[in-house]
Parts: sequence; C-alpha cells; structure tokens
Amino acid sequence: MYSRRMDHLPPYLFARIDEMKEEKQRQGVDIIDLGVGDPDLPTPKHIVEALCAATRDPKNHHYPSYAGMPAYRRAVAEWYRRRFGVDLEPMKETLALIGSKEGIAHIAEAFVNPGEFVLVADPGYPVYKTSALFAEGKVYEMPLCPENNFLPALEDIPAAVVKQARMIFINYPNNPTAAVAPLSFFEEVVEFAREHDIVVVHDNAYSEITFDGYRSPSFLEADGAMEVGIEMHSLSKTYNMTGWRIGMACGNADIVAGLGRVKTNVDSGAFDAIQHAAIAALTGPQDSVREACSVYQERRDALVSGLREIGFDVQAPKATFYVWVPVDDCMAFAAKLLDEAGIVATPGVGFGRNGEGFVRFAITRSVERINEAVERMRGLDL
Repeated sequence: MYSRRMDHLPPYLFARIDEMKEEKQRQGVDIIDLGVGDPDLPTPKHIVEALCAATRDPKNHHYPSYAGMPAYRRAVAEWYRRRFGVDLEPMKETLALIGSKEGIAHIAEAFVNPGEFVLVADPGYPVYKTSALFAEGKVYEMPLCPENNFLPALEDIPAAVVKQARMIFINYPNNPTAAVAPLSFFEEVVEFAREHDIVVVHDNAYSEITFDGYRSPSFLEADGAMEVGIEMHSLSKTYNMTGWRIGMACGNADIVAGLGRVKTNVDSGAFDAIQHAAIAALTGPQDSVREACSVYQERRDALVSGLREIGFDVQAPKATFYVWVPVDDCMAFAAKLLDEAGIVATPGVGFGRNGEGFVRFAITRSVERINEAVERMRGLDL
C-alpha cells in the first residue's frame, strides 16, 4: 500500500512513547513525564492578548502570505540584530515557518538530489534524517561523542561521503545531549561548507534557554555564515509557544528563497493572527524569557543533584531543558523507569545509534514532581 520511501522512515519516537505512557495511565499509574520537551509554563499574557485581538480582526481571516507578513519578518530581523548583532534584510533573508520543524522537514527538498548525502548528527533530532529521506537523499551519521564534547569531528567524515554531500544539519544548544558549541566551531563549519559546496542548516531552537550566565551564539554570527547557510529558529521554547507553530528561517537569501519555493507548493503560510502574536513576543518585554530560564535552572539543579546522589555521573547543562544521563542500557533503563516507577524518560537510541548508553530527561515539570521522580528512582535497583 505504502510507497517504498516509507520503508526507510523510522517510527517517530515520541509517538511510541506516548502510546506506552497512555497504556500505563489506563492502568491507573501516576505518570511523571520527563520525556518530550514540551514546556509546561504558560505562554506570556501579552502574547495571548495580541493573538486574541488579531483574531477578532476580519483582515486576518484570509490566506496569509506564503513567506510571512512583512511586519513579522521585520520583527524577526530586528530581534536578530538586537540579540545576536546579525543584520538581515527582512524581505530576502527571513522567512516565516509553521514552526522550525516544518522548515527542517522541507529544506532538503529544495537542495538535495536523489542519492546525495545529507550529514546529520547522531544522536540528533529525528527530523534531520527524515528531511533527507523525503528528498531521497542518503544519510551520513556524524557521531556525537562525549570525548569531543558532543561536537561532530568533520575531519573524520570519509572523503567519498564529503564529495557527494549536499547539506549538513547542526544544532547547538543541542537536543538531545544539551551540549553547547563555541563560535569557533561554527567558523570551522563555515570553512568546511565553503570548501565542499555544502548547504549548512543550523537548528537554533534552544538559544534562549540558558543558565549560569551562558550566552548562546547564532551560527550567523560566524564570519562567512551568510554565504553558506541558514538558521532555523522558533518561538516554541523561548516563549512557551510549542502549540502555536510559528518560527523563522534566516540567512543566505538564495537558500531562504529555495525553502520558500518549496513552501509555496506545500502550505499556505502561518495564520496572520499568530504572526501578530509572534511580533508581540519578539518586540515586547523579555522578562518572561529570563523568568523561564530561572525556573528551568532550579529544576536542572534539583534533577542533577538528585541523580548524583543516587550515583549517576551527570553533567549540569548550560542550555536547553534537557539532562543527558549516561546509563548501561538505555532501552532497559527507560522501560524500568516506566514499569516500576511511572517515570517517562527518553532512551538515547531513539535519537540514533550513538545515543545508546544515555537517556534524556526533560525538565519540563515542576521541582516538586522532579523531586518526586528522584525519590521514586532511589527505590529502584538502577
């Protein structure tokens, strides 16, 4: 019944986790879900109010622009200038997305020919591989290893793969490892892309979720980045707007235009009222972002200290709302947590074979629930 390309698509990890969680809930188990990274904090009030006002305006009830409202794209460009010191031409170097996942899924269609390689991190966000497979490209998995601070070793990619490579996905702050990258790494990627004529796609969805005074850079801050790549960003994590589905692609005008051509053929743009709300988010007070980071930092500290007391060798991340924890067998560990303690954690192998030996905890539940999860784990033979 299905096309042959469907045979290459893995089952989406989080959908399977949801099924397992729902089964336990039907059994009456009190689940503490530290699996999927969906913020539990509410969208800030001024953003919600902006949406309500825009929704009442009949002008926003029609088809939106494929590329995004000019006002939204200007707000994106201004936010990039203010936050990263990056100057963007709004009408050429920015594009509205229906969430960054949508842009990631579509970008390979514009640039990757059948049989060409797409370089993706392993472990990594599963949609990078999916993007390549939908374009009928070949996936080369770049291992992210603790001994290299979870950065890919570009020099280790076989020459035959590099010769056929068309695109590379990178993601820092990183999901799932929570690793961060210095600007010097982005500069290395720029030189690699220049030398081999490779399109760079940087997923920067977690740049604003940072701790301990850490400032996360944009790939576009690196010298020459605008010549070789784009950055996907999202309001989902920054402003607790995961369900709103609004994001942006920024960077090289030709790459942005290529993604835009795909989008004009597969979607009709983001609802204008949501773009108005996104403008309020980007241009309005940023207190909520700082407050959210403070909340996540408290949760991070509670989980990390609790896990260390139990005996885990775990690092406190500088960014994201994930904690990447080394274990012996990730699938067995995650199953034991769910079956015996009612705790959902994500097995690292779900992000790629190099995720074996790790589980990912999302700190998207209250400190009280995180402390309760730690107490439940204390009673297990882990």
